[in-house]
Amino acid sequence: MISKLNLEHILFLDIETVPEQESFEVLDETKKALWELKSQYQRKDDYTAEEFYERAGIWAEFGKIICISVGYFTFNGDLRTFRVTSFHGDEVKILKDFKNLLISHFSRTHHLLCAHNGKEFDFPYIARRMIINGIELPYKLNLFGKKPWEVPHLDTLELWKFGDYKTYTSLKLLTNVLGIPSPKDDIDGSEVCRVYYKENNIDRIIRYCEKDTIAVAQILLRLRGDELLDESDIKHV
Repeated sequence: MISKLNLEHILFLDIETVPEQESFEVLDETKKALWELKSQYQRKDDYTAEEFYERAGIWAEFGKIICISVGYFTFNGDLRTFRVTSFHGDEVKILKDFKNLLISHFSRTHHLLCAHNGKEFDFPYIARRMIINGIELPYKLNLFGKKPWEVPHLDTLELWKFGDYKTYTSLKLLTNVLGIPSPKDDIDGSEVCRVYYKENNIDRIIRYCEKDTIAVAQILLRLRGDELLDESDIKHV
């Protein structure tokens, strides 16, 4: 049962991604053709492949990770602290730093990774980008041969579905209905590409990514019936 999970054994996370190149024009002809083929069903006839390229960040084959924010609980008696930190900069460094964290602090069998829609997006995206960048997958992301109950991943979207796989509930909507402060009070996912390439404001993206990570932890607390985090409980490190 979710209430029996040890919160100190869970690493909460969120990632931010953008197109691998700033513009469609920079791609070589092969990659342009592959992007046109990959995106044809999503864009239909409403957009050209070039116009649709700003959304390329959602596909690991055409995007890259610019930030991974993580959070974890520590307890000292009755004192509960949620510590948040972020990896950013060069994608290879981001991935290696994140992998090192998993190996050094969250490598045991009972340790879990938790994200909202993580099983469909965050976890496979990180794994794919690691492989693309020649980084060996850490145990927590290597799912080859694992049975479903052996996968060390929690997904707050999946938990909220309660077995109903017909609908998608966004993080913004779920925090609203559960009475959790919205993480989308500045930018949302559709603006990350512009903020990264046009504003060159990675700090703004980091703040947004960390708010999402905190929101994921808050959702799990609500699902458990626990008291929500107060601002004084959160430490940025």
